Amino acid sequence: MNDKFEGREPKYYDLLTGLFVAVLLVSETTSTKIIQVGIFQTAGAIILFPISYIFSDILTEVYGYARARRVLWIGLGCELLQALVFMAVQYLPASASWHNQQAYATILGFVPRISVASIIAYLAGGFANDFTLAKMKILTKGKMLWSRTIGSTIVGQLVDSFLFIGIAFYGILPNQVVLNIAGTQYVLKLLYETIATPITYWVVNSLKRKEGIDVFDTHTNFTPFQLKVEPIPSASETA
Repeated sequence: MNDKFEGREPKYYDLLTGLFVAVLLVSETTSTKIIQVGIFQTAGAIILFPISYIFSDILTEVYGYARARRVLWIGLGCELLQALVFMAVQYLPASASWHNQQAYATILGFVPRISVASIIAYLAGGFANDFTLAKMKILTKGKMLWSRTIGSTIVGQLVDSFLFIGIAFYGILPNQVVLNIAGTQYVLKLLYETIATPITYWVVNSLKRKEGIDVFDTHTNFTPFQLKVEPIPSASETA
């Protein structure tokens, strides 16, 4: 199978980008609540956020690191926009007939700090995840997809979980609780990814078949600081 887009735009890349951004923004807002899972405490985003890493795995595996990197930067832009809007609304004068300013400040007013934590953890963890998967794909010659999806999550989520929880809740919650939350998130995210492996296999294989591509990043520039992707080559160019 070619590792090039055969003279056309991929069919499902934009759809995956939109879904990824939606998951990211919903997860950022729901991170403001700490929930109890059995004996563990974790951020409410645990319900949805691990799916963002599944999306990253799918994007990198099918479309390559460069296009996955572009999605990460699009997500960052959307996160910044959300944070700025929430902050602006918080500090605009409330109407005399509206009595929920404190509730807004308590939940959404915390989002700017969540956003800073999310941005740092998201970029560091996201790029660690995508880089690991892309390199492992080359090493495994495209075989054993499960090893790449789980292996990249082990690396990416370790960076993401401890950076995010540490920055978001340090000084607000006791240190032991912060470590407990970060550790719980990390373990739950790994379980999430492992359980979702059959679904990931199905989505990846379906996309590769429908798109007619299977990108290997053998000549990719892995710098995170780039938005541009290579032009889609003509149908005559092959891997």
